[in-house]
Parts: sequence; C-alpha cells; structure tokens
Amino acid sequence: MFENLSERLTQVVRSIRGQARISEENIGDAMREVRQALLEADVALPVVKEFIEHVKQRALGQEINASLTPGQAVIKIVHDELVQLMGKSSATLNLSVRPPIVILMAGLQGAGKTTTVAKLGRWLQAHGKKSIMTVSCDVYRPAAIEQLRVLSAENDLQFFPSDAGQKPVDIARQALLQAEKKLVDVLIVDSAGRLHIDEQMMDEIKQIHAALNPANTLFVADSMLGQDAVKSATAFNTALPLTGVILTKTDGDARGGAALSIRHATGKPILFLGTGERATEFSEFHPERIASRILGMGDVLSLIEEIQQKTDKDKAEKLAIKLKKGKRFDMEDLRDQLQQMKNMGGIAGLMDKLPGMGGKLPAGFSDEVQTKQLKRLEAMINSMTPQERRFPDLINNSRKKRIANGSGNEIQDVNRLLKQHKQMQKMMKSLGKKGGMQNLMRGLSGKIPPGFRPQ
Repeated sequence: MFENLSERLTQVVRSIRGQARISEENIGDAMREVRQALLEADVALPVVKEFIEHVKQRALGQEINASLTPGQAVIKIVHDELVQLMGKSSATLNLSVRPPIVILMAGLQGAGKTTTVAKLGRWLQAHGKKSIMTVSCDVYRPAAIEQLRVLSAENDLQFFPSDAGQKPVDIARQALLQAEKKLVDVLIVDSAGRLHIDEQMMDEIKQIHAALNPANTLFVADSMLGQDAVKSATAFNTALPLTGVILTKTDGDARGGAALSIRHATGKPILFLGTGERATEFSEFHPERIASRILGMGDVLSLIEEIQQKTDKDKAEKLAIKLKKGKRFDMEDLRDQLQQMKNMGGIAGLMDKLPGMGGKLPAGFSDEVQTKQLKRLEAMINSMTPQERRFPDLINNSRKKRIANGSGNEIQDVNRLLKQHKQMQKMMKSLGKKGGMQNLMRGLSGKIPPGFRPQ
C-alpha cells in the first residue's frame, strides 16, 4: 500500500532538498506536486485541500528548526500532518468491559468481513490471551456460515452454529447466551453484507446492535475501493455508532486513498489492516509508522514485531549457537531461512519497513516472481540427500543432474543455488565475528541479499 504515493512524495522532497531555504515559491511548487500525488492516490478532495493548507502554513511559518535543511523540514511537516490525518496515535479495541465482550462486524459483501472475523479472533487469542467465540448472522448466504465454521476451526476459535432458517437477531441473542454460559471472553459477530447499502440491511444490523449492545462496532472496508469504501463507511457511521474501521486487501492497494481519507470522513479510527489472505497477515494500524513508510523512512518497530511473531525462535537460536561455534551454514540452514522468509511475506513483505528502501524491488521482482523463486530453491534443496544438504561440496555433476530432475529444474539452476549458498555461507560466517551483524547489515544496505534475486 502507498507505493505510488511514496514514490511521488520522495520525488517532491528530493526536489526541494537542494534549495538553500524554504520560500513561498518553492513550497508552492512542492505543494502542487503533493496535491497531484494525493489526488492520484484517490484521497478525497476535501482531505487534500485541508492537508495542503496545513503543510503550507507550517512550512512558511516560524516553527521550523533552523538546524534543519529545507528537505528535512518538509519531511518532518508532511510526516506530522500525515499522522494527524490518520489519527495522531494508535487506537485500540475496547476490551475493558465485562465479558463476554461483543464485537459486531459490519460491511458490504465482498469486503472480506468473514475472513476478518477469523483474523481478528486469532489476533486477540495471540495478543490479548482471550478465549474467542464466533457466530455468523448471514442467513442470506449459507456459504458464509460454513466459511466461518471452517475458518474458526482452522484458527482454534469456538464457533456457534447457525442456519439460514433462523432470524439474524435470534442467532445473535442465542450466541450471546452461549458465550455467557461458556465464560467466553470475546464474542465476534459476523453480520450479513450486501452488494450495496439498502434500508433492509441497515434495519437488520440496527436490530442486532440493539440486541447485543456491543462494546465494539467495526466497519470492514475493502481498501481497493478507494473513495467508494469511504462513502460506505460514512453511510454505516450514520446508521450505527461505529467505534472503528478495519481496512482489508491493503496488499493489493497501491494508492492508499481510503486509509488517508476514512478517518477524516467518519471521525472513527482505523484499528487494523488486512495485509494478505493468510490468517497471520493482519496487523494493528499505527499512524506514525504508516506515515514513516509513506515517506520512505521505514518502519523498524513493525519489522521487529513481525520478526518476533513469525520466526522460529528455537531454530534461530540454534543457528546462532552453530555459527558461534564456527560450524558452517549448510543447505538445511538455508532451507529454514527460506521457509521463515515465506512466513514473513518474503522480501516484498519487508522492503517497505526497511529505512531508505521505500518498498522498492528490482525490476521484474514481483510478489509472484519472488514466491515462485523461493519455491524453486526449496524444491532443489528438498531433492538433495541429507548428506548433500549437510555437505554441499559433495554435489558433483551426476548429483546435480539428479537434483535438477527431481525438482523440475535445470542443471544451471542447481549451479546457481550452490553459488548463492556459498555467498550466504560467507555472509553468515561473519556473524560469529565481533561486529559481525553490523558488518553484515552494512553489506546489505540498499541491496537484495544474494540468493533471492529473480532469475
């Protein structure tokens, strides 16, 4: 998300960086570029006007630190205003009420509401240590009930069954009674969606809301719809006392207009982002971190949290001990690293969190290319014998041919893997030395690690 906007804003800052001072003329030129960039990102026009005016007033005012260069000053002001636009500080769910805490999910059909119920339940289990029950009140789409049942089972969430012959309000009441009986901490209620907003839909969800009196009423919005998502959120906010918004499909949204407009339009905070199809691809929304990523400043805090959550700590510790003892980084170690990289979304999932990288990948390095390449590398390693994985130097021409045939690749692909492993081995060897990690990161600065470039 925000790739296009980030690139344009970086260009604007670069253009003003060479100026000796900030003047009305150069800030005016810069703001015209920023305005165009925001409009192309599908940010609502009233939001763009207000944003530009605030930045211009601050840039031409007396608050700029004399020690900052024009480029640094503009970056700081734009960053602060982006944070202000998206909500100053991170908002959270209301979990301080007496259990069962009810979370009612609202939204249009196709926004990813049912999937988001399971993602949110999994997140609350992992981060809040809460017991979760889910229920579907979507009697118009029986497949939605079955979908939530399957997703709940996959993520170890309790599921309250319902069927198309019941009334949505009755389902909600019965689920709440069951949650109370089972001493469940949180009940997440999936309501019916429609292809468009209609009176029947609003009446129904109002009745469910009145019956449950939820502590949290969340609107689930498809970020790829841009301003249409903002309009839908505004309509729901008029009908219901929304407490927050969840943006889905942000991995497919290169513009980010919904994220930058929805808080301004509804007054309600964005709480979470759906960043992919998997249940683990779900994260809290931090305005200050998002603003840093938009401006190419990275998001180290989120990167650290992601590494802590998605890496195998036992394997990482064993590898560290192994390297410190002077043992070699073998093919099994490389396979573990590839698998953990896939869990974290690969290189593409990390780029926008690395300072100075701005989410940019080399030409031709798409998510699809990256996923395919990681699978090819893993398939070749799996086609090796345990001895070959531990001692890659044993792999001669006849073994290379067997590995290539077994993994559906060519001999030159195996040669490339072996060469890339040698490069990784040299890099990993430096970890056992004093200052090894710093040296390694310095060598990787602004580069894709060897072994993970598209072929």
